[in-house]
Amino acid sequence: MPWAPVDYPIAAKIMKTALEQGANLWNGGIHYGTPTANSLHLLKYYFTQYPEDADKVILCIKGAYNGATHTPEGTPEAVRASVKNALAVLDGVKKIDIFECARVDPTVPIETTVGALAQLVKEGKIGGVGLSEAGAATIRRAHAVHPLAGVEIELSLFTPDPLKNGIAETCQELNIPMIAYGPLGRGWLTGRFRKYEDVGANDFIQQFSARFKPEVFDNNAKIVEAVEAVAKRKGTTIGQVAIAWVRAQGAIPIPGSKTEERVLENLKSKDVSLSAEELEELQRVMDTMPVQGPRYGGEFEKLLNL
Repeated sequence: MPWAPVDYPIAAKIMKTALEQGANLWNGGIHYGTPTANSLHLLKYYFTQYPEDADKVILCIKGAYNGATHTPEGTPEAVRASVKNALAVLDGVKKIDIFECARVDPTVPIETTVGALAQLVKEGKIGGVGLSEAGAATIRRAHAVHPLAGVEIELSLFTPDPLKNGIAETCQELNIPMIAYGPLGRGWLTGRFRKYEDVGANDFIQQFSARFKPEVFDNNAKIVEAVEAVAKRKGTTIGQVAIAWVRAQGAIPIPGSKTEERVLENLKSKDVSLSAEELEELQRVMDTMPVQGPRYGGEFEKLLNL
């Protein structure tokens, strides 16, 4: 990815460690990188090196999205072209278990988009259909056309929105797995950012999250400190508490990691359980110290929860 470049051999070693520790839901995107070096190329490299792992991994790929213009492309033609492109890069080393539209195209009825994906399932091109950043009503409409294998949402102590806007309720009612990206608040809940200087003036993260801006930084840092208090009492890390909270909401967390150490730390969250009292304390943190700043900001905000 452009925001976290890692050499393929190093990345493959990290991915191998993750799989050996039980992390078998892998999430990538055609637009995560350049047309000639994105996450699909890394996946092609990995499964070429470890073909025996292909059936051990549930691969979820996002597409139908123009990474250059940052616009979703939900027409049947665009959806089919996106899947064809993804399969061409993978070159048979791994099947696509779930294909997600990275965003809902507001110019195309969701029934049309999902209908095209359903046809690709029938053809054996993809295993299942998923959505990303779709609103509750859209999820219902899509699921009526073809059962959804997953809905990817941003969910964390910094972004509890799906618990309030009907998305989580809808997924639970329809028995659709919730795949939670950003469970660590895009890095906030790792404890990495203690002062604004830790972000870095040219850090890519500022382009995709207004919550790191200087005018809101101190407020959001206080939220981290409050979560850290819970972690210290439990003898865990901030991140482990954050991921355990996401799991407690019934979602599957997919934290990004670029070191083996971080992978192992994140996966230890499976052994962390939060008591009712701790969950109440974290809820009070969110209620009394709401996060400041929109999730993305700018034009990106318009494509959320459609």
